[in-house]
Amino acid sequence: MTHIARIKVPAQVQKGEAFRIRTKVSHPMETGWRKDADGNVVPRNRIHSFACTFNGQPVFRSDFHSGVSADPYLSFFARIDESGTLEFTWIDDAGTTFRRSAEIEAV
Repeated sequence: MTHIARIKVPAQVQKGEAFRIRTKVSHPMETGWRKDADGNVVPRNRIHSFACTFNGQPVFRSDFHSGVSADPYLSFFARIDESGTLEFTWIDDAGTTFRRSAEIEAV
């Protein structure tokens, strides 16, 4: 399966004003409880953590547990006082790290 990480942030925001950030990553989020057609347990593999930073400083962090559905979606707000880069990182149980970034201008 191809994992696609999507982010949606405005290209430009007003300094100090809250703006919305949206993320979604394609991931099956296998819990380790499901069995395949042959009765074998499908190994657990879920995204267990997400982090967003702005110019290297933490903005938002989340730990995921077994109740999170496939293709997790997050929406949260942030404020910035300068232009820079938002970095997004998802890590799953298989050790795969998904990264995306977005430049944002504060005016």
